Amino acid sequence: MKKDIKIPKVENVTLAVACTINKLNQEEWSVHLINRNEYDIENTLVSSTGYGEQDGEQQKTSTLRHFLETVPARSSILIEPITADIFHLNNEFWVSYYVDGRIYDKKFIFLPDTIKEENLIYIKELDTKGVLHS
Repeated sequence: MKKDIKIPKVENVTLAVACTINKLNQEEWSVHLINRNEYDIENTLVSSTGYGEQDGEQQKTSTLRHFLETVPARSSILIEPITADIFHLNNEFWVSYYVDGRIYDKKFIFLPDTIKEENLIYIKELDTKGVLHS
């Protein structure tokens, strides 16, 4: 039965949208997966999409999928660049990975207009400021 299936809880794995300044002194935004565990996570799949509404019109981005063979313990890895033009949308990232043969998955959603200057915090794993998904 469905109630007998034990779904493990995702802990110490999160996403961050970080901002850096490039050589032309322009902001560059990117999405990073952060593994704060003491162990590697394996065969990680990340699916990303944006959706929402602007001026009464529905908008949706393409769905991107990324495969990461191993994300080492206590590390971060770049998932994809992201443009500020879509920060007004729900930016959804579905992350699935394996630890000791068990699958874990979690949906992370950055709500509209949460990725902005006043929400930036220092993220030590990336050594830059960004919005950390809680």
